[in-house]
Amino acid sequence: MVNIPMKSKSPVDSQTVLSLNQERIRKPLSRQDISELNSPSSVSSSTDHQTASGSSVHNHPSFSSPVHSSSVSDSSAPVKIRNSTPINSAPVSSNTQAAYSTSTFQNIAVPQLKNKVRKGQKVPLNLTGHSSHINVCLGWNTLNPDCDVDVSAFLLNDTGKVPGDDWFVFYGQKQSPDKSTSFSLSQGADREMISIDLSRLSPSVSKIVFVLTINEALEKHLNFSMIQDAWVRVLDSPSDQEIVSFQMDEYYSNVTSMMIGEIYLYHGTWKFNAVGNGVARDLAGLCELYGVQTA
Repeated sequence: MVNIPMKSKSPVDSQTVLSLNQERIRKPLSRQDISELNSPSSVSSSTDHQTASGSSVHNHPSFSSPVHSSSVSDSSAPVKIRNSTPINSAPVSSNTQAAYSTSTFQNIAVPQLKNKVRKGQKVPLNLTGHSSHINVCLGWNTLNPDCDVDVSAFLLNDTGKVPGDDWFVFYGQKQSPDKSTSFSLSQGADREMISIDLSRLSPSVSKIVFVLTINEALEKHLNFSMIQDAWVRVLDSPSDQEIVSFQMDEYYSNVTSMMIGEIYLYHGTWKFNAVGNGVARDLAGLCELYGVQTA
C-alpha cells in the first residue's frame, strides 16, 4: 500500500470526489474557453509487436483500448475509478496553443536531440562498451502557468503490472527497492531525470514506463493541450552521449497523463519505444492502472 504525497493545498473531501466522478472528458477548447482560462478569475512501425505501455491509451491506429478516467482521493480513502468514453479528439491546433503564449511560466530551450525517433518507433539501446547505466532525461514547456508537470517511472513485469506497491519512482519515492532506478531533478538541459542501472534491475522487471502527469489536472481542468516541447532522451551515463531521443508533436485537450516513452526487454535486448500517448487519469489513477495499491 502506497500513500502518494499530494501537492494539493488541502485534502479532497467526499463531496469533491463525488463531483469528480460525474465529470466527463472535456471537449477540445474553444476560443471562448481559452479566453476564460487566460482571464485573472480563472485559474509506427514495430518490429517485435510489443504493446505501447500495457495500458489504455489515446486512440491511434496502433491502440484501440478505451480510456478510463479517475478521481482524486484523500489519504484516507481508496482511489475511485469510473468508466468513460474512448479518447478520440483531434490534436490541438497551433492557433489554440498560441492563445496561451502570454504565460509567464519560465520555459527552457529544447536541447539538441541528435538521434530522434518517430512516435511508435522502437530501437535497441546500443550501450557503449560494457556500460549498463543510463539516464532518462525529460523536459517540457507549458502554455499555462498552472501546469505543474511531474515525471514518474513504473517498473513492470511481464504482465504489465508492478511487482509490488513500491516499484514505481517519482518525487515522493525516489528509489526503487532494488536500488537500480532513482529520480532526481536534472542539473543540465532537462527538467527531471530517471537514472537506471540495468545490471542492478530485478529480473522480475521487463519494462519501465516513463510518464508525465499534471499535478491537480482534474481539479483545475488542466490538460496536455497546455503543454508543449515535451521530450525524452536516453543518455549513456558514463559518456553522457545520447543514445536515442523523442520529442512529442501531438498534444490533446482530453489527456492529463502522458506515457511519453518506455524501455523494455525483448529477446535479451533492451529497447526504447517512443510512445507519446496519454490517458485521462492522474498519478493515483495511473498507480491503479499499473497495479499499485494506493491509500
